Amino acid sequence: MSYTFRRAVREQVPLIIGLSGGTGSGKTYSAMRMAKGMAGGKPFCVIDTENGRASHYADQFQFDVLDLRAPFSPENYSKAIAAADAAHYPVIVVDSMSHVWAGDGGVLDWQEAELDRMAKDDWNRREACKMAAWIKPKMAHKHMMQTLLQVQAHLILCFRAEEKIEMVKVGGKLEVRKKETLIGKDGWVPISEKNVPFECTCSFLLLASAPGIPHPIKLQEQHKPFFSPTACIDESAGEQLAKWAMGTDTKDARGATPPERPDEAGNVAGGSNSATQAYITKLKLSESVRAASTVLNEMLADDGLTAEDRQLLQARGKQKMQELSREI
Repeated sequence: MSYTFRRAVREQVPLIIGLSGGTGSGKTYSAMRMAKGMAGGKPFCVIDTENGRASHYADQFQFDVLDLRAPFSPENYSKAIAAADAAHYPVIVVDSMSHVWAGDGGVLDWQEAELDRMAKDDWNRREACKMAAWIKPKMAHKHMMQTLLQVQAHLILCFRAEEKIEMVKVGGKLEVRKKETLIGKDGWVPISEKNVPFECTCSFLLLASAPGIPHPIKLQEQHKPFFSPTACIDESAGEQLAKWAMGTDTKDARGATPPERPDEAGNVAGGSNSATQAYITKLKLSESVRAASTVLNEMLADDGLTAEDRQLLQARGKQKMQELSREI
């Protein structure tokens, strides 16, 4: 057997993005915004396990939907995702992936059913069979993950998160505190198999205390410029990720400030229309990082801006938030 090596080139790289969060954290809306940016104007699709909740956003985004019902087995998820990929959607949103783990007919239910089959009501035997009962459901889950890794579309996987506590012995006394894990924050932990967030290209936890603001679980250096720790996940993040996946050099779009143009009074202000000037003024008047972030999110939802003006405003917003952060 001969082995042939070729020069590695980044092109047509399918992405898997994980978004986890509890109620009110903005994970579904953030997934929709990112999908819109990644899809480049084409309709994307949503595999909805949340009883039609994705359709609440039908007036804001252009997408097709598949309502996936119980049993939420790994096989059913695999088939639904494979069908969406075969239909050539550029982006597939799954909301939510937590059902395959903890939903009706998911992995946890399957393991319990296997335990009942092996040991019935013999409690001593049940204890001995616990590990063996995981074999079939875990293998099915592993096969599903392998299917996801072969999908050509970009995947955005939404996970529910739940608040967990743990008891820790400190100084001889037991203390109850928020659970600390590698995939959680402030006690909030994604409902999934523990390794899934690390199978993603990048994954984030969102909190209801700051909806849409990404807290990285896995974020590699090359993707850090696409996400701000003080701004909501948006269409721009999706656009930049898609460009990176296509092999486009995103260095200029991430870091360079567009050339500024003098306004009518001769002042260097930048922007090609009055709307852009208004956003620049709002940024200048922002007195907090949150206020500046709100202006940027408002700007990103404005379809009337040119790509050049969006780039300029993002650079201005980043500069303003850095200035405000230094003042704190």
